[in-house]
Amino acid sequence: MTQLTLQLSINPAAARHPISPLIYGINAIGINDEDFNKLSQAIKSPVVRWGGNATTRYNWENDFYNTGKDWYFENIPRDNPDRSQLPNNSAADRFIQRNKAAGTESFITVPIIGWVAKAKAKTENDPNPLGHPYNCGFKVSKYGEQQSTDPYDPDCGNGIRRSDSSRITGNDPTDTSIAVGPDFIRRWVAHLVKKFGNASAGGVRFYGLDNEPGIWFETHRDVYPGYLSYEELLQRNIDYAAAIRQADPNAQILGPVQDGWTRYFYSSYGSYPDKTAEADRKAHNGQAFVAWYLTQLYAHDQQSGKRTIDYLNLHYYPQAAGVALSPAGNNTTQALRLRSTRSLWDTSYVDESWIKDTENGNTAVQLIPRMRAWVNRHYPGLKLGISEYNFGAIDDINGALAQADVLGIFGREDVGLATLWGAKVWNKQPALTADLPVVFAFRMYQNYDGQGSKFGDISIPAASADQGQLAIYAAQRSSDGALTLMIINKSDTALSAQIDLGDFIGGESAQHYHYSATDLHSIVKQTDLPISNGAINGTFAAKSINLLIIAGSI
Repeated sequence: MTQLTLQLSINPAAARHPISPLIYGINAIGINDEDFNKLSQAIKSPVVRWGGNATTRYNWENDFYNTGKDWYFENIPRDNPDRSQLPNNSAADRFIQRNKAAGTESFITVPIIGWVAKAKAKTENDPNPLGHPYNCGFKVSKYGEQQSTDPYDPDCGNGIRRSDSSRITGNDPTDTSIAVGPDFIRRWVAHLVKKFGNASAGGVRFYGLDNEPGIWFETHRDVYPGYLSYEELLQRNIDYAAAIRQADPNAQILGPVQDGWTRYFYSSYGSYPDKTAEADRKAHNGQAFVAWYLTQLYAHDQQSGKRTIDYLNLHYYPQAAGVALSPAGNNTTQALRLRSTRSLWDTSYVDESWIKDTENGNTAVQLIPRMRAWVNRHYPGLKLGISEYNFGAIDDINGALAQADVLGIFGREDVGLATLWGAKVWNKQPALTADLPVVFAFRMYQNYDGQGSKFGDISIPAASADQGQLAIYAAQRSSDGALTLMIINKSDTALSAQIDLGDFIGGESAQHYHYSATDLHSIVKQTDLPISNGAINGTFAAKSINLLIIAGSI
């Protein structure tokens, strides 16, 4: 049987745009120094984020954080070899210093919830202020028996009554936390500027306005159990961004950092149907929260003469079953994962999850075009940020294929900044380390030869006769003029292709670097592919990521 040859093409003469280097970022809170150094050497990450639920109540002065719902609402001290120096050399300070040593920009999440973790007092009966028992939001001794308790600290519960499965309400937020306002953040940023310089002089360049505020009612319900309205979230963004700008006018600020699909359209939303959230949106003429937020920020900033945020920043986890934060799964799930990357860009891709039945039905997420349309209509000039995303299977070739596709999409679609969420999820996802297949997907773009060589930084339009089977992304390197092509075979069989190079004038052959399930621990340099009559003919192995480099001129 004759194998079908797929047609791929690039169009060097069409409109181009720079690819932001910041799309190759990661989240790295909780990654130890040894693993971070290996990751940094492997993928040369340009930006690393301090984020997640544990940052919503991080206290920079005492170096404590609250775990929130993730682990019994407990106040935990960050590892610190010498707490006598605080607030100097806190975990956040050392995170930033580590990034600077690696040549990486820091993205710091600042609390805007109005509460931060308090330190535990040393007493005669409890002489260890850094260990168990911790301060926690729902002590059994104070609020009664609960459905679940910390196995290491049985007085700390999950805030759900054992008797009737109802939530404990009316608890005291000061059990764990100290009330703070924007000045607390102004002083933190001022501390960071004093220690590391301002954003334009080697200091912290990026600040995120908290983490997923639309679900505080769940993740941090011991201090914020209620509904977060359109107006309140907007005002908190304005007030805390102003505090950051006061301390460092050159900082880049990202907001509103909503967690996912529902909170793009509602400032907050509990279990369906949430009548309070529905009424709030109706009171704003039915406008999606993000659209309303941008409209109000634009009006405010026009009047003040200062920009509140620099990036519209959202989180995105595909909602199709078994995809995000999950193992590879069976063949059906793996195929679904590879299709789900279309939700980032394809206006015709009706989502294969509950999302399809939301809004007007037959819904396509089309995340990046949707974000861009919101910005163009309501606050022109903002960049796009996605500071958490995950397509799962990070320890499998299936996840590597999806990640390579995602990075190609981010570059082609002109995303400004993106940071992969790679924290460990028990029984589902290992912690991010340099030897994982998903990291090799990054390396194909950032360090394919182990010498720091990269995919191009100027996006060139490219097309495939079947992008779902054999995807292609193209870019030229501004440093040497080389044309780089990322070709991802998502199928279970080898695929042949003819690649039309258009009017690109370059060398007589293409270098070929290859990553596949055949060897999950290395990127292999293959035999060069000849160029004939302005085209390359090649066969690409099943489930493989392939980078072609063609010498050119600047």
